[in-house]
Amino acid sequence: MTRSKSRFRVLAALIFVALIVAFFALGWNRYFTLVALTQRRAELDGFYRDNPVIFIGGFIAIYLTATALSLPGAAVLTLAAGALFGFGIGTAVASVSSTAGATLAFLLARFILREPILRRYGDRLATIDAGIKRDGSVYLLSIRLIPAVPFFLVNILMALTAIRTLTFVLVSAIGMLPGTMVYIYAGTQLAILHSMSDILSPRLLLAFVLLGIFPLFARWGYGIAQRRRTYARYNRPRRFDYNMVVVGAGSAGLVSALIAATVKAKVALIEKDKMGGDCLNTGCVPSKALIRSTRLLSYAHRASEFGFKSLSIDFDFAQVMERVQRVVRAIEPHDSPDRYTALGVECIAGEARIRDPYRVEVNGRVLTTRTIVVATGAEPIVPPIPGIADVPTVTSETIWSLRALPPRLLVLGGGPIGCELAQCFARLGSKVTIVDMAPRLLTKEDPEIAEMVADRFRREGITLVLGRKAAAFDKRLEGSVLVAESALGDTVEIPFDLTLLALGRRARVKGFGLEELGVRIADQGTIEADPYLRTNIPNIHVCGDVAGPYQFTHVASQQAWYASVNALFGRFYKVRADYRIVPWTTFTDPEVARVGLSEDEARARNIAVEITRYDIADLDRAITDEEAHGIVKILTPPGRDTILGVTIVGQDAGDLIAELVLAMKQRIGLKKIFGTIHIYPTLAEANKYAAGSWQRQHVSPRMLAMAERFQTWQRG
Repeated sequence: MTRSKSRFRVLAALIFVALIVAFFALGWNRYFTLVALTQRRAELDGFYRDNPVIFIGGFIAIYLTATALSLPGAAVLTLAAGALFGFGIGTAVASVSSTAGATLAFLLARFILREPILRRYGDRLATIDAGIKRDGSVYLLSIRLIPAVPFFLVNILMALTAIRTLTFVLVSAIGMLPGTMVYIYAGTQLAILHSMSDILSPRLLLAFVLLGIFPLFARWGYGIAQRRRTYARYNRPRRFDYNMVVVGAGSAGLVSALIAATVKAKVALIEKDKMGGDCLNTGCVPSKALIRSTRLLSYAHRASEFGFKSLSIDFDFAQVMERVQRVVRAIEPHDSPDRYTALGVECIAGEARIRDPYRVEVNGRVLTTRTIVVATGAEPIVPPIPGIADVPTVTSETIWSLRALPPRLLVLGGGPIGCELAQCFARLGSKVTIVDMAPRLLTKEDPEIAEMVADRFRREGITLVLGRKAAAFDKRLEGSVLVAESALGDTVEIPFDLTLLALGRRARVKGFGLEELGVRIADQGTIEADPYLRTNIPNIHVCGDVAGPYQFTHVASQQAWYASVNALFGRFYKVRADYRIVPWTTFTDPEVARVGLSEDEARARNIAVEITRYDIADLDRAITDEEAHGIVKILTPPGRDTILGVTIVGQDAGDLIAELVLAMKQRIGLKKIFGTIHIYPTLAEANKYAAGSWQRQHVSPRMLAMAERFQTWQRG
């Protein structure tokens, strides 16, 4: 934003305020009352008869100015239009004036307010803007059709969004017209009106009732028209084979199919690979099994801390990796076709192709279905780095096939997946180097939290190369090398034997028919969906990693509930997906668990918070377990015990945070947590002591002084 534009914005705001102040200071508001209109009715009629064109032009100018400046009196001016010009001309004059005035108010508010508010609350407005771009005309029409909502407020609020000006003008003209007509009709009856309450005569009352329910019919009619446009080119079957077809049998797909079967819907579940998806086969389950095994090695290295002179563990890497697969096989029956078939789900192995909103093809067979749930998950990102095809690489999906430990492992990416697997392989004996272009690990966490993990990594021998991007891979006679480049252009060469690509995951949105149907893809690469997890083709729903905004198994399962309920019962009952309280854990050692706001996020959003810290090093159970490290960090509003966010670093942080997640969800404050008995000695006491720290910070010094005087008096 240029300085001159800023000055113009301030000048416009000052002129706007000055005109409003002048309106009231000069007493012009007394002319915008029903009494004034009634008293001057004959005089105004005379002006109109003598100079109709000039009078109408002046009336429009006054109406437009009053609306543009958001001055009170628009209702009286509309009544005046009806009283002076009659129903036909009055409707035209008031409609043109109100639309033009509203547009000027909209443009003025956008010029003065939108940029400053975007700078401060841009992240919050982004969600609103996305909804406005998708359904802004519907929102605006619904509001305009309800005269009880002050139109000047609508003008200002819509100006803060990304709605197009032309859309605002057209929808406002249409939306305000019914209400305008009612007021115009009331104005034609001005001779019998003595107060604003007289507007609610039986006939006018009926008009307002119809006006009140009109938005419901308008939305209903709009929905029907929109659905007809969407489905016009598709042949809808008279009968369906299934109530629901689910594409993808990962966490989201399994839960969707299970819910459908539970409510006795006929459901087919299609999976081209393995049931259980990424979580069971290549994600959560194998990684946590490996973390558990390698934690034993870390205890062996720390033997002296537990009173042993030394402790060694003889192991074979291949056996460790086989143990991981044994764990996967042990859990596999929970997600097996046999189990889900017994629960009422028809499981089909094959590659699905969505032919149209009602038909899914698999193995040459076409299934007709009333609804479709897409739960195709995500896949690792393989970046187009020069030379990457010439060097040995694995991803979080393919690393589990390793049976020989790489002597030198390069981990590209310092996020949760990269950090978890880097620590595991370092403990198994690989020389591990993490490279990330960010200045720290775990960028979604606060710097102090990320540094706790980084410090442990360094002490365990992991090399961190941060603030550098992977510029190129090179395969040489002596081995493979990564050239990592800083922002200043200087480079370092990092030799390695194997690279783990851990740069995030990309939603699977291609290859099964969505492109041909025109299903919209969001900017972040996921399938675009509304709050009910419907795509722009309403009977196609999405859930899990392919839907975003989070890529967690527990979020996928929760989304599956919303998607399946809305898919099966959406004509009668819908549930909005709720992402207000989403916890997650990075299973490094120490674990990092998070829910709600972080300190960085609060600062970026200009949210005032108080921060309460409890050092787990002071916790008796942590000391006895030789795990006396970590922190409980809680964010609350100033002076209140409402929990806005929590980060826990330490042993079993992912389990410890559950109590505080529940507290946030059920709006339980820190005072009640502090007043709850926690078993001694347990790690869970950390939550109580953190709450106690908040309590001590908010004890009134005045009350303490009074208590001291009281106790002194008690002693005599």
